[in-house]
Amino acid sequence: MPDSCRTVVPELLDHLDPDDPAARRSRRDLQRIHLVMGTLHTLRAAIGHLGLEHPPRHILELGAGDGTLLLRLARSQAAAWPGVELTLLDKHDLVSARTREAYAALGWRVSVLKADILDWARAPSPRYDLCVTSLFLHHFAGRELADILVAVAARSAAFVACEPRRDRWSGLASRLVGVMGGNRVTRSDAVSSVAAGFADVELSQAWPDGAAWVLDETRSLPFTHCFSARARLASAGVDA
Repeated sequence: MPDSCRTVVPELLDHLDPDDPAARRSRRDLQRIHLVMGTLHTLRAAIGHLGLEHPPRHILELGAGDGTLLLRLARSQAAAWPGVELTLLDKHDLVSARTREAYAALGWRVSVLKADILDWARAPSPRYDLCVTSLFLHHFAGRELADILVAVAARSAAFVACEPRRDRWSGLASRLVGVMGGNRVTRSDAVSSVAAGFADVELSQAWPDGAAWVLDETRSLPFTHCFSARARLASAGVDA
């Protein structure tokens, strides 16, 4: 599989009503998948390696889902990153009142931007100190992926993406998610996600104006492909 080309196909969860019981169950499965993949650890390590000059004040998450992954990041960073304004972008508002209250208790102000990512990419937007995403970019290829990356580069000083690693071991693991209790939707989407995942320096090659950025792209064990970008002349501070 490392030498295979990306294959992007529609995933089942993307076409279910958010309130469908199978969709709710699959979102809970995704929380466990993040734990198995060590997504939080990978995000924290990649952000640390960016070498930001100042704590980020304005953060954007693309494809944020229920917001619980960034809540775990917020809990680990709240002391060092006070008063963050966090925007969670997703086509559905899935962030519960309990999750919003947890952010507020940390001193983070959270807002949900309910929008299609391609509409967001092609419309005016504020700038952010840091943009992050996980298990999201692999849904896109070609012109759509390029438009998203152009928008991120234009609107943020730094970016971190944690995506499925397209290799033999990840492919094998994707066929075993039923062992951890994944439902039919999760089992199907896990296989599709790895086939659409990234390898080598595919995201670096797709990133616009690479000379103006410090790029890093690597495997993060056990199953994650991590990409990060920091503007060479940008500090992490964005004027409010």
